[in-house]
Amino acid sequence: MKILVAEPIAAAGVELLRAQAGWEIVIADPKSYAAHLVDCDALLVRSAVKVNAEVLAKAPKLRVVGRAGVGVDNVDLDAATAAGVLVMNTPGGNAISVAEHAIGLMLSLARQIPAASASTKSGKWEKKKFQGNELRGKTLGVLGLGAIGRHVVTRAQAFEMKCIAYDPFVNPQTAADLGVDLVSLDKLYAASDYITLHMALTPETHGMLNAGAFAKMKPGVRIINCARGELVNSADLVVALDQGTVAGAGLDVFESEPPAAEDPLLRAEGLLATPHIGGSTEEAQEIVGVRIVEQVVEYLTNGVALNAVNMPALSPEMYKAVGPYIELAERLGGFAAYIAQGNPKSVRLVYSGRIADFNTVLLRNAGLAGVLNRSLSYRANLVNAMPIATQRGLNVAEAHEKQRTGHIDSIRLELESEAGLTVVEGAVILGCPRLIMVDGIPCEANLSGHLLYLKNADVPGVIGHVGSVLGRNAINIANFSLGRTPKVSPGQEVLAVAVVEVDALVPEGVIAELKANSAVRIARPVEFAAQ
Repeated sequence: MKILVAEPIAAAGVELLRAQAGWEIVIADPKSYAAHLVDCDALLVRSAVKVNAEVLAKAPKLRVVGRAGVGVDNVDLDAATAAGVLVMNTPGGNAISVAEHAIGLMLSLARQIPAASASTKSGKWEKKKFQGNELRGKTLGVLGLGAIGRHVVTRAQAFEMKCIAYDPFVNPQTAADLGVDLVSLDKLYAASDYITLHMALTPETHGMLNAGAFAKMKPGVRIINCARGELVNSADLVVALDQGTVAGAGLDVFESEPPAAEDPLLRAEGLLATPHIGGSTEEAQEIVGVRIVEQVVEYLTNGVALNAVNMPALSPEMYKAVGPYIELAERLGGFAAYIAQGNPKSVRLVYSGRIADFNTVLLRNAGLAGVLNRSLSYRANLVNAMPIATQRGLNVAEAHEKQRTGHIDSIRLELESEAGLTVVEGAVILGCPRLIMVDGIPCEANLSGHLLYLKNADVPGVIGHVGSVLGRNAINIANFSLGRTPKVSPGQEVLAVAVVEVDALVPEGVIAELKANSAVRIARPVEFAAQ
């Protein structure tokens, strides 16, 4: 396993990587890291390295990109997903640092600290000029009650500020527990002395603070933005500052970073600017550096994807419950793809029993990956299976049935092609993925190693024929599982299936010998890669 650290991270994180047995750790920098991409399994970055399609193309073995921080603007998520590369970040790792920076900007605006410091250091003593305002008794409008917004609230309350908030995705009880009133956007604008932004950037929030919003605000409001520069329309903010509608603005983020030296915003009266340092504290960098390493180690060793941003993430507890079924779904998909005839048109997965209550997105993706990998020259996985299926015009559906199949939690995978429908069903038995049914015929077998699948008319001599052919070709039988059509109507042909576990892949010549018996309708070799 080769881990490429492309930007500086906490020393404790590097030591944790080096503590992993058999791992090669390469410490590089944004200028030299590209030379090591060709055989790396994991890439750790902060914000300087841009992980785009070109970078991903140079890293054919790459499995995971770890971003030590919250934003993933420097990672092309669509390209990573298409390449089957998991992307994870560390949300909340720098939340306290950003919250404290927001409070620091508020205090600096209220007391004009930067300007007073510059004046005093220049030899002046302008006490009357720098008379300020207290935060006590003022109303703080918080746009976004995520981790950072909540930390801002608790700190502002220590200054005896009244906090109101707007967040359409927060339960009112959560806000009430913080001592915050949830209000409409217009009411927040009208009532706030300070407004601090902690919203995610979406099409709906892009440029949300604009001329229209400033017109609804209390005259003399002060704006704090430690979230995303694109949340504020810079040109409109310049006008509002010049007109005094907005008395001051403390910005740690900008629409374009770094802003151009001639940007009118930088010359606006009442602007306090910092170079995107809200999360840049020793404590925050230590936390996110160690946390991203812990997440990468957990993913590469146990398959648990924490804080994934391009596929659903599961907690370790949920992964422990779902993990065996992820493997089952993938192997069912692979088995179905081997035994089906014709090009796939649709895949449907049906979950029965307790797993029907799970978030089944990863189970669906695993089943699709199993189907797709039979015909792809590259690997489909949990990250890219659904986009690949969509590109190939494969219809995908799911169903959840609380009723169990017998007494077992199971997954049924239905693969439809122009030649017909192939249905396989499996369960996790003693921790291992097992086939329990094929096309409605009960047949239990391991889903591992080398298998031979047969469907035949249930007439005497077929089993002997199979044994003779395999023996004649020195193919050892490890296990032989049989099943036949249950409850047949009079005159209906009885069909049987067999799944034979063998020690090596059955060659095409042997398959042809097996098909020489007129009772054998289907004979297919099946191979599962070693796990």
